[in-house]
Amino acid sequence: MVIGIIERYETVKEKEPFFFERYFLTKYFKDIFEELNVILFPIMSGKNIEEIAQMCDGLIVTGSENDVHPQYYGEKICKKTNFKIDEYAESAKIMKIFIEQRKPILGICAGIQEINVFFGGSLYQNIENHNLKEKKHKIRIEKDSFLADVCDEPEILVNSFHHQAIKQVAQDFKITAISEDGIVEAIEKDNILAVQWHPEQMRDINFFQVFLKKYLR
Repeated sequence: MVIGIIERYETVKEKEPFFFERYFLTKYFKDIFEELNVILFPIMSGKNIEEIAQMCDGLIVTGSENDVHPQYYGEKICKKTNFKIDEYAESAKIMKIFIEQRKPILGICAGIQEINVFFGGSLYQNIENHNLKEKKHKIRIEKDSFLADVCDEPEILVNSFHHQAIKQVAQDFKITAISEDGIVEAIEKDNILAVQWHPEQMRDINFFQVFLKKYLR
């Protein structure tokens, strides 16, 4: 099995200027998918994506440190929106082809925001108290959902590393998890699933096992 995964773009401050910009994946993904015996296919461009999508069984949308420009959901940019370059445009090209080929898609953290915007939803450009670093917060899981298959409890603790969140949910998507303060934490539609937290950083291999079993095996 091969899963395409969009690499994250970031700018870094190095002593040498040659590596100021880079695309990367975290070791968390490597460790989890090695254990699951699944090949990850890193993607950092929308070019030749038709051929890449044909080789892949599904897609993971990881998002970027760059927020989606609010022009994509009909708003003006605010001061706290972190926008430097348009990474969303590349993600949208990639998602479009995988959707056309009816491949399952998993969005993680900023990935849920990109998926929601792609399907016509909008975002809060800045929210407080959700970039918690090492702390976790509680979310409530809806019955009859993917997450209900993953978790034995109706409420779980998840990490939180974001300052934007879903505002208007895209049409036909079901909200399947919500935080105590009302922030959308998960959405589902057909073979598309997206969550606001980082299950890979939590080393939640069961989350990915259930995703593969439900959508790919």
